[in-house]
Amino acid sequence: MAIIKEFKEFISKGNVVDLAVGVIIGAAFGKIITSLVDDILMPPLGFIMGGVDFSEKKIVLISADAVSKVEEVAIRYGNFINAVIQFLIVAFCIFAVIKTINSLKRKEEAAPAAPAAPGPEEALLTEIRDLLKQQNK
Repeated sequence: MAIIKEFKEFISKGNVVDLAVGVIIGAAFGKIITSLVDDILMPPLGFIMGGVDFSEKKIVLISADAVSKVEEVAIRYGNFINAVIQFLIVAFCIFAVIKTINSLKRKEEAAPAAPAAPGPEEALLTEIRDLLKQQNK
């Protein structure tokens, strides 16, 4: 029973929930980036390079042969190029977000803290001091 209690405490902590949300959003963001690279960036890039479709680029080591039931063995470097471009886009987006967050934190730290308003005791003591000064005059 103690392990169940510990597990409930672990799951209910905010860090675990934040991590789960981050993973889910990261997976969705990964799909968006994949679509961005495959559907938006690579077609014009391939067109500029003379109609090259990077997803089809490969080095065939063994050609497919239907008669002898041999499947093609190939190094698909085009998919690797797509993955590198996707990684660079994700890395740049994360860099931009972290840079923005850090600059906001620096602005918060740089703002001088307003002096705290005196508490009720301090206000009362100040009032007593002022009254005593007036009586001594």
